Amino acid sequence: MTTQLYTNARIFTSGARRWAEAMVVQDERILYVGDSVTAERLAADPERIDLGGRLVLPGFVDGHAHVIGTGEALGQVSLWGAESVEEIQQRIRKWDADHPGSARIMATGWAHGAIPGGVPDAGMLDAALPGKPVYALAYDFHSVWVNSAALAEMGITDSTENPLGGTIKRNSEGHATGYIDENAFYNIVLPFLDAQASGDDHLASIAAVQQAYRQSGVTTACDMGFNETDLQTFTQAQKDGTLTSRLIAYWRLNNTGVLEQNIAQVQRAAELAAEHRSAFLRVVGIKVVIDGTIDGCTAVLGAPYADGSNAEPVWSLAELAPVVAAADAAGLKVAMHAIGDEAVRIAISAVEHAVAVNGPRERRHRIEHLELVDRADVDRLAALGITASMQPVHADPAIGSNWRAKLDDGRVDRGFPWPWITEAGGCLAFGTDSPTSPHTPLPNMYVAATRASALDAAAGTNVPEFALPLAESIEHATRDSAWTCGAEHELGRLAAGLYADFIVLDTDVLAAEDPSVLLDTKVLRTVVGGRCVYEAGLGQDGGAAVANTAPTAD
Repeated sequence: MTTQLYTNARIFTSGARRWAEAMVVQDERILYVGDSVTAERLAADPERIDLGGRLVLPGFVDGHAHVIGTGEALGQVSLWGAESVEEIQQRIRKWDADHPGSARIMATGWAHGAIPGGVPDAGMLDAALPGKPVYALAYDFHSVWVNSAALAEMGITDSTENPLGGTIKRNSEGHATGYIDENAFYNIVLPFLDAQASGDDHLASIAAVQQAYRQSGVTTACDMGFNETDLQTFTQAQKDGTLTSRLIAYWRLNNTGVLEQNIAQVQRAAELAAEHRSAFLRVVGIKVVIDGTIDGCTAVLGAPYADGSNAEPVWSLAELAPVVAAADAAGLKVAMHAIGDEAVRIAISAVEHAVAVNGPRERRHRIEHLELVDRADVDRLAALGITASMQPVHADPAIGSNWRAKLDDGRVDRGFPWPWITEAGGCLAFGTDSPTSPHTPLPNMYVAATRASALDAAAGTNVPEFALPLAESIEHATRDSAWTCGAEHELGRLAAGLYADFIVLDTDVLAAEDPSVLLDTKVLRTVVGGRCVYEAGLGQDGGAAVANTAPTAD
């Protein structure tokens, strides 16, 4: 048994007693958090670690992420911040010149507002790189833009049928344009790309995201789209002992249009939840996507978009309700992507059905995003105990112009209303939805606390009255994200008996007068299960140390 005594620190616990000055860790769990005198008495022959008065936070629990996709994106062409088709083309050409042997070009992060009319076509990418397949994933991860070579290698032709809930966009002459959204993206493009990647490629993506998490302070991620490929890869990484952050997975369900097939997917998730319950990999529920995005005009709204259009749900209430009821009966947690206000109502009604069918029981169901929601529906979800799982970075004003233009009315002033959730007594969990947004949690907290931009200081603010205090924002990104996954007795806080998952920062962001320090603050140490998995700039005496990002065997 090993004992560590951490002293001379400002420890923010995310618990009922927010602050402590010392912490005792035995092996992988916390023995005590509180005053230094008691900690000294409880620590038997400890390794002493003086933190030099620095701020300690619980490790961040990213409440909504796509983990392998985040690792993949770290090795792709970044289109974040590109403001025109010409800039997108230039970045793709440069990446190809720097990687001449690549079979295809993968890019991520383009915004609809960078494309004239918001709808791209293959010809724009053909002009940049005509002979090699190019796949450019939109920043919201709900659509992909490809060139002619990519259409050809996927076998997509003018006669390829649209799957339920997705579209291969076609022009007035019926030709595929190279813009593919929602279930056509998920069911055709992503499986094709998965098939091109080897097991080693997927393991490399896990290694990349694990390193990124260690360096930025993410100790647990909730994966919102887990599939068979992800499962195989993470199972192998767990066997190899290379995981340095925990994964809580929600199994992705696709609407087949056939109830029996949809229920069979629920049953598969229940089998996996019973099988995978380790400290570093657990399956806890299912994920369904009810609608799309406001930027792409595929979110389902109660009133039409500015152009008079609206979208149909991927899951109607009639299709979704029995699936949610079946998952609820199996003890699974249900995560429902719902961005538009009408989609949110479908999600709430599906949970109401499950309650009526299955009777009293503890539930941890959740709605993802809720970018546009009516105040009355917030009261409904809070009364039902449904968690609002939201991503502050999506409210960054630097990426909001197209979002606002698609609505173009008073609805834009009630977007991303985080305080409504807490005022109604609901649970609010924060995440990043990486790779649709950067995976780094501290800039995410900056947006939460200011409603200002982490990307562009000149972008102004986005409904600033919806900002939250920084300490509360951190609790939503640690304690509450753990609670909604049913992991509150293991992680998300610094408390006796929980895993010793915490980070040490180079700046006391909770004492700083200017919240913009969050944008430059660095993680000096990341500890997972009592093991230091990353260290940079902090030795045991508070002095300098060499960065260590090597994985440690479990």
